[in-house]
Amino acid sequence: MLRFPLVPSARPCFSSPSITAHNRRRLIERNRVPHLLFLFLLCLAVAIAAPAQTFTTLTVFNNTTNSAQPNGPLVQGLDGNLYGTTVGQNTGTGSEFQDKGTVFKIIPSGALTTIYTFCSQPLCADGGNPLAGLLLGTDGNFYGTTSFGTNRKNGAIFKITPAGDLTVLYRLCLRSACGDGIKVLSPLIQGTDGNLYGAASTGGFAGNGTIFRLNPSGTLKVLHAFCATDCADGAAPNGLIQASDGNLYGTTTSGGIGGGTVFSMTTTGTLTTLSDFCKPSCTGLYSPQAGLIQASDGDLYGTTAFGGPDSFPNPGGVFKISLTGALTTIYNFCTQPNCTDGASPRGVLVQGTDGNFYGTTTGSGTANGGTLFKLTSSDTLTVLHNFPDWRHDSPGVMQATNGNFYGTAQDNAQNHYGILFREATGLGPFVKTLPTSGKVGANITILGSNLTGTTAVEFNGTPATFTVVSSTEITTTVPTGATTGTVSVTAAAKTLSSNVAFQVR
Repeated sequence: MLRFPLVPSARPCFSSPSITAHNRRRLIERNRVPHLLFLFLLCLAVAIAAPAQTFTTLTVFNNTTNSAQPNGPLVQGLDGNLYGTTVGQNTGTGSEFQDKGTVFKIIPSGALTTIYTFCSQPLCADGGNPLAGLLLGTDGNFYGTTSFGTNRKNGAIFKITPAGDLTVLYRLCLRSACGDGIKVLSPLIQGTDGNLYGAASTGGFAGNGTIFRLNPSGTLKVLHAFCATDCADGAAPNGLIQASDGNLYGTTTSGGIGGGTVFSMTTTGTLTTLSDFCKPSCTGLYSPQAGLIQASDGDLYGTTAFGGPDSFPNPGGVFKISLTGALTTIYNFCTQPNCTDGASPRGVLVQGTDGNFYGTTTGSGTANGGTLFKLTSSDTLTVLHNFPDWRHDSPGVMQATNGNFYGTAQDNAQNHYGILFREATGLGPFVKTLPTSGKVGANITILGSNLTGTTAVEFNGTPATFTVVSSTEITTTVPTGATTGTVSVTAAAKTLSSNVAFQVR
């Protein structure tokens, strides 16, 4: 494994303007601490307060033993392992020569296992070439999509168990003119109603994508087809989220007034355009290539691959938008000299347990291969890692319950087929709930690490009954009297809190 410790620039311990020479003398004299011991103690305190970030390459894909081109963000399973997909590497010209792609799991320390290889069934009836990551369902299984299926023509929506048993739930492009959609580029989501929701970037009666709902029995309903008339509603939708108000929210890459849109949609299909991004060549942000997240402040956050104050190279940025449509640019990339802060983010953001936003860019940085960055709520950006100049795509990162961030990056260089990495920032462990909302009495699963020996589970201070299934899984129910807020787990004399507030419906 390759390790790249990120150490802050060296500076004297007393270089902070808040500690003057006069104050240092007063502190030393008042406490009668020898000068060298005082220096040592203060330097130690500074070191403890600012832990170093460490970037570790866990897996290098080689197109032989572990496929190639990991695609989409990773997802944590009930067993504590991480799961993802690979697209496969082109071995010839034309889609008929395209590799099949895989589903893999990787333990947090780095050992990777392929649990399914696509096109294993005759005529590729199980599909192939998954272009999006996976969804962890409330049943503990994973759900995903492929870009081609039978005879390599139409994609599929599938379910796969952690052991690798795959079931095709629906084959896309079955309707006339592919009115149900074709390619799904972002992970599915599971609504509070138990149905799956997704966005196909192409297909639909106008060819510009659809929003669809798939129920557990495999019946698909198209909720909206984009660009059916004048494209005022947008075109080429990205992934969806379901916000705290119960509505779906997403972005389109193009359409609107030219640079894409942000929209809300009811689960029955009523679409409202919340905001339009400006036209290409303007001075504002445009063309989001990923979906949104809802942050702890209730607003939605996302990225655009293009736009900004400079007409070239149109480096993109980070924006936030309220549920009512008030849009604000948070950060414009390429504002640091030589674009060392990165350019053209194309992945979804994640809000860490420290309240900061983490993400990736696909260009610039010190090696012109993109960056892994942290962005504070006060709009201060820190580059955590610079990717080599052969990187060309990174779908963002996720934070596992051990506190570390994990992600993948693709490349096109000879003998390089992508990597899977871990970024340790010093953040501690936490727990996740599955799902993140529910009524009193609803069954809830809690994901975490080292949960054996748990003595208490509380929903915003209200005790709940629970069962420890394993060191990474607890089952519980929403207790009577519970209110919206943090879920806490007490284990091994430590209290772990959920990364998002649990919504009591």
